[in-house]
Amino acid sequence: MFKTIEEKEATGKVKEVYEDIKGSRGITEIPNFWKMLANDPNELERSWNSLKQVMRKGALDPVTKELIYVAVSITNGCEYCTRSHSYAAKKKGATDEMIKEMISVVGLANKNNKLVDAYQVEVDEIYK
Repeated sequence: MFKTIEEKEATGKVKEVYEDIKGSRGITEIPNFWKMLANDPNELERSWNSLKQVMRKGALDPVTKELIYVAVSITNGCEYCTRSHSYAAKKKGATDEMIKEMISVVGLANKNNKLVDAYQVEVDEIYK
């Protein structure tokens, strides 16, 4: 629908955000997601700032946050996000074993969620 905004074409706010992304992530090339969002410089800036804030260390460590992101991406069927955040999780210290275990949990949760919905299971009083 839109073409990506390549680094050599970036100016103003887009160029500033690109530089922040590269510096913060220690990368040399801007990923396609950000290059596509650059079609709307305000959305690019908003999304990047939100990602930096939410994904930084907090009550949850960065690896756990990345694994959660991957789990949601798998469930939503977003190959790009699944791949990019699996890569980010590994870069932050996740092992293949951690990712495989997380995938098992995603599969189990999705299956059981569907069973609960199909059987129309009422929530137990203790969980309310």
